Amino acid sequence: MKTIIITDTLQTFFLVLSVFLTLYFICDSLNLDIPAAFETVKNSGYAKVFFYEDFMANGFHFSKQFIGGIFVTIAMTGLDQDLMQKNLSMGTIKEAQKNMFTFTGIFVVLNIFFLSVGALLYVYAAKNGIAIPLDHATGTPRTDFLFPEIALNHLAVVPAIVFMLGLTAATFATTDSALTALTTSFCVDFLNLDKGDQTNSKKSVNKRHMVHVAFSLLMFFVILIFNAFNDESVVKGIFKVASYTYGPLLGLYSFGLFVRNRGLHDKLVPFICLISPAICYLLSLYSTQLLGGYTFSVELILVNGFITFIGLLLISKKTDQQTRF
Repeated sequence: MKTIIITDTLQTFFLVLSVFLTLYFICDSLNLDIPAAFETVKNSGYAKVFFYEDFMANGFHFSKQFIGGIFVTIAMTGLDQDLMQKNLSMGTIKEAQKNMFTFTGIFVVLNIFFLSVGALLYVYAAKNGIAIPLDHATGTPRTDFLFPEIALNHLAVVPAIVFMLGLTAATFATTDSALTALTTSFCVDFLNLDKGDQTNSKKSVNKRHMVHVAFSLLMFFVILIFNAFNDESVVKGIFKVASYTYGPLLGLYSFGLFVRNRGLHDKLVPFICLISPAICYLLSLYSTQLLGGYTFSVELILVNGFITFIGLLLISKKTDQQTRF
């Protein structure tokens, strides 16, 4: 936990610093001060937050984003050991709650600045005739390539360095803590390296290092595969994938929270957690035909969790003991 907290603090500092410096460089290039920049964003059309048009076909409809966003947040943050262990490191529950509310408030403010930078990038591109880069394989616009295109090819050296600094901080902020959590979980739960008197022996330390390197390579290949199949912005792709991968986690948590005195057939649980996303994928693929033109967005995670919950009920049986995993 100490490793994650210290490194995340440094990475967050550099990430936030890069955002504000980027905002400064873009405003300077557009000859805008900060108030004028926010007014430009407000009048550009990129400041619209809530969409109420076409509930059936619009994936950005307010109700879909609001309901889906709640459960995506619960699953990706509240049920993620990698993220929650920072709160668990607090001395008391009150301190943990204070940390969560403080983080939430700061996160909202920072998101406004992140989105403002994105809007100003579009304004800058339109003013200077810069086209949104296209995906080489499909030819579709890749909006997440616009920032590096402008930073590396249309601004000075210092903004390019700031961009690389922010990119590095953002990348490692999500990977180093995940690698630490994966390594710890595998070493403790599968290799039982926390047992016995040889926890810190040279052999155990070497095993931990090997596990860490193996997970690093695995994550590297996962990134390559994701990049090969993803033909849209990374953020949009991540939320789409989260609807499938975090849905079973939401169903498992709900089952453990609300169901009492039912035991699970443990060996069947992984199959339920694979079948549910597969059903959701087919449902999302053919939703317009099956549901009268309805298009799923992030609220698909709720359907995914519900299917997992029903599947767990079907493979469970009544017992005198409380549900255990």
